[in-house]
Amino acid sequence: MFSVGILTISDKGSRGEREDLSGPEIRRIISELPAKVEAYEIIPDEEEGIVQKLVEYADRKKVDLVLTTGGTGLSPRDVTPEATRKVLHKEVPGMAEAMRREGMKITPLAMLSRAVCGMRGRSLIINLPGSPGAVKENLTVLLPVLKHALEKVQGDPSDCAAQKVSDSSAKARTALSSTD
Repeated sequence: MFSVGILTISDKGSRGEREDLSGPEIRRIISELPAKVEAYEIIPDEEEGIVQKLVEYADRKKVDLVLTTGGTGLSPRDVTPEATRKVLHKEVPGMAEAMRREGMKITPLAMLSRAVCGMRGRSLIINLPGSPGAVKENLTVLLPVLKHALEKVQGDPSDCAAQKVSDSSAKARTALSSTD
């Protein structure tokens, strides 16, 4: 069972002016994994605050997977990717590239996402957009590889070449895609 931290980054959400719909959507989607949410917070779009929470989740709470939602666009207050890059030890660009690629099949606006993914110690950190629909679209793209990615981040020495996307992951992605 993998531990998960969800960090919603929203000025309005942190002030109670907007209901967070993306955090609960993340929780619903990852229920398909062998994962348990250990931490969930809503914080404002402040770069240093985001840095502190990412470090807390990865280093002190030691969650295996940190999923952020919000702050990945082009608005002046969108600083989640900058904060994330400050804490990453290694980037995993293919994950963000896959999200943008698949997102562009739905809307050309997906190319405006600045989301990043990477590792801090034994935690995988993934930036997701702020809307529930975009969270679903992006996280669904990653579901087939998340379990394997988390195992590798945790130090699994098995050969990646022998790994295949499991039928259950593919089925989960199909099921999530059909719940529109």
